[in-house]
Amino acid sequence: MQHIQELIRVMAALRDPDTGCPWDREQTFPTLVPHTIEEAYEVADVIEREAYAELKGELGDLLFQVVFHAELANEQGWFDFDDVAAAITEKLVSRHPHVFADTVYSDLHEQTLAWENLKRQERLARGESVDSGLDGISFGQPALSRANKLQKRAAQVGFDWSELAPVLDKINEELDEVRSEIDAGAEPGRVEHEVGDLLFSCVNLARKLKIDPEQAVRGANQRFERRFRAIEQILRERGTSPSETELAEMDRLWDQVKRQEQR
Repeated sequence: MQHIQELIRVMAALRDPDTGCPWDREQTFPTLVPHTIEEAYEVADVIEREAYAELKGELGDLLFQVVFHAELANEQGWFDFDDVAAAITEKLVSRHPHVFADTVYSDLHEQTLAWENLKRQERLARGESVDSGLDGISFGQPALSRANKLQKRAAQVGFDWSELAPVLDKINEELDEVRSEIDAGAEPGRVEHEVGDLLFSCVNLARKLKIDPEQAVRGANQRFERRFRAIEQILRERGTSPSETELAEMDRLWDQVKRQEQR
């Protein structure tokens, strides 16, 4: 607690209107959002790379974002960091009656349903809409993650295929529709619409296979970057570059790098 209080004191000093840091003084809730998201992704990055020696620092950067937002709210007289900590503590206790009370769940599925019902009751208490089972899913999260959550919510009330085959069939159907729009010379908006449906169906496949789609795409990004950098290095050693190399040759090098990774 001593270090938390010191961090809060440092934050207040950075925001001091007379002696604080010019950059920190200029920040607002909206201008901080990109930094908050970036810090969260940097935490995810060090975990994915298993660079745990860096984790303490990245968690500190993320904590600083929470303290920063709380300081902005404190300046408005809304709440402070202690209120934030109290709110999450109360929420965790209320959402875990099987830990902090006498509730017993028969399995994880029953616990998940109870969790969603508790969240629904919280939204009702705040006067928020509960007209749909999809209420309360944030628009601010990455699109793949939000698609996954939308599908999970719908599945809880039975709007879901029990087998994998129809999911695969749906992907093929959506891919055919993309091809059809392209062949017909459709407007870009129509093609975007169909590509979106295709990606949504791919998220559904990931969900059925218990794969996090956002993590799967991050892994694909990492593999692409690693392999492309390897191609660049090979070409650099030849005294050339990708822009000076035929696509067929780069495809051949891609396959070569991929085979080397699989050994």
